[in-house]
This record gives sequence, C-alpha cells and structure tokens, in this order.
Amino acid sequence: MERPRLLPERSFPAYAYLPGRQPHPVRDPAGHSYQIQPAQVIPSLGSDEFVWGEDLFNHGYYWEAHEAWEGLWHLADKGSTLRALLKGLILLSAAGVKIREGKRAAARRHTGRAAGLLRQLPDQAFSGELGVSPALLADLA
Repeated sequence: MERPRLLPERSFPAYAYLPGRQPHPVRDPAGHSYQIQPAQVIPSLGSDEFVWGEDLFNHGYYWEAHEAWEGLWHLADKGSTLRALLKGLILLSAAGVKIREGKRAAARRHTGRAAGLLRQLPDQAFSGELGVSPALLADLA
C-alpha cells in the first residue's frame, strides 16, 4: 500500500540518489537538482520544506529528505528540541541510504544515534505533526 502524498503538487526527483550509482543531484550537470536554488525557509514543522522532507522520506528518497531537513536544521536554534528532532530525522535518512548501499553496520550506527536523540525529546513533543511520538519513532528506528 502506497503512502499518501503530503505535497502532491511537488514532483518527486527523477531518481532517489545513491552515491556512485547516479549523477550527484546538485554537483553533476546531469543531477536531478543541478542549479536549483534551495528554498528560503523558516525552521518549523509546519513549513513546506519540512513536509517535503516527510514526503521524500516516506517514498524512499532518503538522500533528498536528508537535504530538505538539513537546511532546516542549520537554521534551527542551537539546543532546541526542533534541532534535535531534525538531527534524528537526518540520521534516519542517512541510514536509509546506507541500507540501500548494503552498508548495514553504518545504517545501524545512524539508527542508533537517531534513536538516542529522539528518546531525549519530551514524549508529547512533535507527536501531532509526526503522527507518532519521538519515543515510538526511536523504537522503530
């Protein structure tokens, strides 16, 4: 069963990037996001960029989800729960890439780090926006 799209008006990239298998999305002229300027965003879970990251992740575009959330992470206040959540999601995205590359040990390291960050968040934090508590997300990681 396919997950519903959160931003159906945005088209997915032509491919889900895996290092060494396709052109690098932003550095290679053949990349799916070559010379596309990053969106100007406000770091919040209600932003289109956060939701776009969710859409990408839910549909297997792990590298691209990582990139979407990393832009928000850079702008989020240091020490904030939002920044910790974003870091956890970025690590889960990186784990998805590693799993596809067949690098299970690296994927386990990333998921372990993500779970540790997510478990430190207040249980009710972000549950409404994510549809799951950070603790449950950590357990699933």
